Amino acid sequence: MISPKVSMVRLVLAAFFVACVLASGMPGAFSQNVLTYHNNNARTGLNSAETTLNLSNVNSTTFGKLFELTVDGLVDGEPLYLSAVPIQGSGTHNLLIVVTENDSVYAFDADTGAAIWHISTLEAGETPSDDRGCSQVEPVIGITSTPVISRPSGSNGVIYTVAMSKNTTTGDYFQRLHALDATTGNELYNGPVTIAAQYPGDGDNSSGGYVIFDPAQYKERSGLLQVGNMIYLTWASHCDIRPYTGWVMGYNATTLAQKTVINVTPNGNEGAIWGAGAGLTADDLGNIFFLDANGVFDTSLNSSGFPSSGDYGNAFIRLTAKGGLAVADYFEMYNGVQESDGDVDLGSGGGILLPAMKDASGNTWDLAAGAGKDSNLYIVNRTSMGKFNPENNDSIYQELSGALPGGIWSMPAFSNGRLYFGPVGQPILEFEFKDAKLSTKAVAQTTTSFGYPGATPSISSDKGANGILWATENTDPAVMHAYNANTLVELYNTNQAANGRDQFGAGNKFITPLIINGKVYVGTTTGVGAFGLLSDEGEAGHSAPVAISSVKAKSTSGAEISNSELRSIAP
Repeated sequence: MISPKVSMVRLVLAAFFVACVLASGMPGAFSQNVLTYHNNNARTGLNSAETTLNLSNVNSTTFGKLFELTVDGLVDGEPLYLSAVPIQGSGTHNLLIVVTENDSVYAFDADTGAAIWHISTLEAGETPSDDRGCSQVEPVIGITSTPVISRPSGSNGVIYTVAMSKNTTTGDYFQRLHALDATTGNELYNGPVTIAAQYPGDGDNSSGGYVIFDPAQYKERSGLLQVGNMIYLTWASHCDIRPYTGWVMGYNATTLAQKTVINVTPNGNEGAIWGAGAGLTADDLGNIFFLDANGVFDTSLNSSGFPSSGDYGNAFIRLTAKGGLAVADYFEMYNGVQESDGDVDLGSGGGILLPAMKDASGNTWDLAAGAGKDSNLYIVNRTSMGKFNPENNDSIYQELSGALPGGIWSMPAFSNGRLYFGPVGQPILEFEFKDAKLSTKAVAQTTTSFGYPGATPSISSDKGANGILWATENTDPAVMHAYNANTLVELYNTNQAANGRDQFGAGNKFITPLIINGKVYVGTTTGVGAFGLLSDEGEAGHSAPVAISSVKAKSTSGAEISNSELRSIAP
């Protein structure tokens, strides 16, 4: 039997070892992962286990750019992070996974910026797709959405991503789902699989009683979602160029077989799923929530209050996946058809699931929030969303009319009872929940206003303490900001240091900062900037030693756009 004294010595030694590993920055079993867009399936954007960065050390004296990664195209998806991955011949690395519009997937050492592997998803005789006559993604379309990574216990990780390509001889377009080994980038499960689908209906691009998925007409804009052993994909159009409808597809994660499909405008048109790059959300029961964009909504309801034709354009939708994808509930604004016809759609923003809250009477509420182009903030009861009433929105849990001037083309974040939105041309606004109701006015806002498309914030904290909100301006050069998450007083931005020390490239449309293990990663039109605490040796500002060619993509200007112009821009 081991004596209490020996046990105590062992505990002290174990604690000392853990402390040494964490202090050294070595990859280890205690490291974190970020495997999906905005940190989790609720899409809160919160890392509540950030023990390195705090309110005292995030400033231009002690914090700044560590390195830049150069890749071969626009980085439209959020980078993801895998800890402690063994790489044959080079030891164990924390990996930063980066995808590009040139149909490339990269793995970098997240701590040094060294290149680990790089693969192209293109098949022989293919190039990335042309821009399909739409300026939203240009000059080419390859991998637009944030991948999702599966990492069961004992696994090194499987990276799921969707890539668009074009055959240079036939002119045919392809969408493919890839499953990649995180250690090598090699294809798994006999992948990739070519994406095809049909669904009963007589809407856009229908034939023989089915709407047909045409890969040329779509891009995978929203981040991929994994629930259990299913990978879910959604589809946005190129601008508002018809024909297109609203698709959600589910694939088995270990066979890549398509298992379920739904179309939410099968007898109509439009109804794409954008979300400003945000992914579908999912709760612990497997319910899936999202905001649909402008499209046909059938105001003729059946006895259960659902559209008779199954068309849910411009709605806040809950899907159930039990027995195959199906609409289980929804909310449509009373003037949803008029807003949809005017391209003032809800689906320009990303939805977020909120943690359970108690009201003043002790009742528990499961809520979700979302907003789009009409400047209103919508909060729904996830178990009874409100459906449709042509007279008013009284059946919704809470609506803050005009709370988001400029409209939303971005994704909110949530932490510590506070909800943050970044409208176009406006400051980031902080709203506070009390007794399960949101404050009708912002309790704090940034001094910086963010031009199109506004800002998608991310938040880091240490179990609620030292909360920092991070957001990036879509300008050239891009500007990353850090704010006290409670007060939104600025702590740092990348223009503060002398001689452009922390500048990191041109901004990109839906930039979403990733914060993990003391570092912040931000995608650009040509790569990724990496930030953290500056070393005593003055190594900040060095570029990572990666010899990879780069495609010059058109940079966004960051110029402000009027509301009337914004309404004509698809999300």
